[in-house]
Amino acid sequence: MASRTASALAAKAHDPALDQVIKIAVMAVGGQGGGVLTNWIEDTAHRNGYAVQATSVAGVAQRTGATIYYIEMAPKGDRPPVFSLLPAAGDVDILVAAEMMEAGRAIMRGFVTPDRTTLIASAHRALAVSEKMIPGDGIASSEEVIAAAEVAAQRFILFDMDRMALDAGSVISSSLFGALAGSGALPFPRESYEDAIKASGRGVKASLRAFGAAYEAAGNGVVENSGQVRSTAEPAAGAPKGPTRMLERWRALETRAHAFPEPAREMALTGLRAVVDFQDLDYGVEYLDRLEAIRDQDDASKAHEFTREAAKYIAKAMAYDDVFRVADLKTRGSRFDRVRREISPADGARMKLTEFMHPRAEEIIGMMPARLGRRISRSERATRMIDRLVNKGRRLRTDRLLPFAQLYLLGGLRKYRRGTLRHAIEKEHMERWLDLAMKYRRIDYALGVETLRNRRLVKGYSDTHARGLSKFDRVMDGVALLAGRDDAAHWCNLLREAALADEKGEQLEGALKTVRSFAGKDETALQN
Repeated sequence: MASRTASALAAKAHDPALDQVIKIAVMAVGGQGGGVLTNWIEDTAHRNGYAVQATSVAGVAQRTGATIYYIEMAPKGDRPPVFSLLPAAGDVDILVAAEMMEAGRAIMRGFVTPDRTTLIASAHRALAVSEKMIPGDGIASSEEVIAAAEVAAQRFILFDMDRMALDAGSVISSSLFGALAGSGALPFPRESYEDAIKASGRGVKASLRAFGAAYEAAGNGVVENSGQVRSTAEPAAGAPKGPTRMLERWRALETRAHAFPEPAREMALTGLRAVVDFQDLDYGVEYLDRLEAIRDQDDASKAHEFTREAAKYIAKAMAYDDVFRVADLKTRGSRFDRVRREISPADGARMKLTEFMHPRAEEIIGMMPARLGRRISRSERATRMIDRLVNKGRRLRTDRLLPFAQLYLLGGLRKYRRGTLRHAIEKEHMERWLDLAMKYRRIDYALGVETLRNRRLVKGYSDTHARGLSKFDRVMDGVALLAGRDDAAHWCNLLREAALADEKGEQLEGALKTVRSFAGKDETALQN
C-alpha cells in the first residue's frame, strides 16, 4: 500500500504544452469597454488558430464597478487545452490596465512580476469613490504607481491612452487594443487585430484611428519605462472679448493686478479673472480694493506670503457657489463643448444631457432680497413650508429647449446677486474671517497665513457647503485656543488637514480634543 501511495504522488514530467498558454488580465473600470476589448482579443486569437477562454470577475465597489477580465489562449492541438478561470499571483504574462490605479491594484495583487509580465497601462486617472469622498486632496499618487511598475514589470508601456482615444473620436478600449498589438507581446500580425475591429461593425473608423495611434506609440518604444504622463489640462482661455468700453475697464483692472509684488502677482490676476467671471467688472474692483488694503499692510521681508494667500482665498470666498452660479455653469456653451469632447458621440448621434437638481429651502430663501429673506428664515413655519415645496430631486434635460431656458434665465439673474440674502451672509462671513486673519497676523505672521488657508474648508453647494462651513467654524474655534503659542500655526495646519481627511469630521474631533487638552493646561497656568 505504501509503495502504491508513493508512486501516485511521484512528480510528473513537465508538460511543454503549458509553456504555450498565454495568460492575459485586463483590469478596467465600468464604462471603459473592458468587455469589448476582451471580445477583440478573443476574435484575434481565433483568427490565428488559437483556442481561447475568457472570463470576468466583478470588482469591488470602491472602484466604481472595476472588473478583471481574464483570457487564456494556446495554439490548437490534438487535445483541447484546459484553461483556468481566474488569474493567479505571479502567473500573468500580459496585464492591461485601463487606468493608472488599476495598474497599481494589479501590482498589489501580485499579477505583475519582473520575470514575465508585460504591463500596458493608460496614464490617465478615473478617480475611485474612496478618493472622491475625502473633502481635501484624496487623490492617490500616480508617481508611486509608476515607480512600482518600473520595478515590478518585466516590460512597462505607459501613455495617456484615454486622451489618444478621445482625440481619435473613439473610446479607450481601441487604444488599449492598439497598445497591446504594438507591444508585440502576442504573436499575431497587425492585420488580424484590425480585422477584429472591423468585424465588430460599430464605430470602426474611429476605433481604427485610435488603434493605429496607440500601435505606433507602443511600437516605437519611446514610452516604455519613461514614466511620462501626458498632460490633459484644458487649453488656456483666449483673450477677453466684448464692447470697447468694457475691455478698457478690464485692462485697467489687469494693470492694477500687475502692480502687485511678484510673489502675489499671478495669484492676484487669477483671482481677478475668477471674481469677474463670477459676477462683473465692479466685483473685480471690489476684489482688488480688498487685496490692495492687505498688500499695503503686509511684510515684504516675508515675501508677501500673506498677500498671496489672501489673493487666492478671497477670490474663492467671493466666487461662492449659489443657485445662480450653478445654473450659469450648466448652460455655458463651453460646458456643452467639453461634454461633447469627452463623450465623443458618433456622427449624427444626438447627445442627451440630464442635470440633477435638489434645492433646499435655504437655497430658495437665499435668492430672496436680504431683508425679506432674513424675515422668512426666522420663521420655522415658513421655512418648513418652502422646504416641502422644493426639497425634492429633479432631473432636467438641458438638451431640450424648455429646461435649458429655465436654467439659462436663472443663471442670468446673477446681476441681482448682491441684493440677496445669500450674498449678504457670504460677505459677512468673509469679513469676519479676514478680520481674524489680520488680527492673528499682527501677533503671529505664520498663524495669520494659516488662518487664511482655513477658507479651503468652505466649498461646494447645498449640503456640501453646510458641512464645510461647520468644519471651518470648528477649526477656527480651535485656532482661538491656540493664539499666542509658538506652535499655533503648526497646530492650525494640523486641524485643517484633519478636517479635510474625512467627510464626517471624526479626525477633526480627535485633533480638537488634543488641542483642548493642552490649551486648557496653558490657560490654567497663565491664571495661576
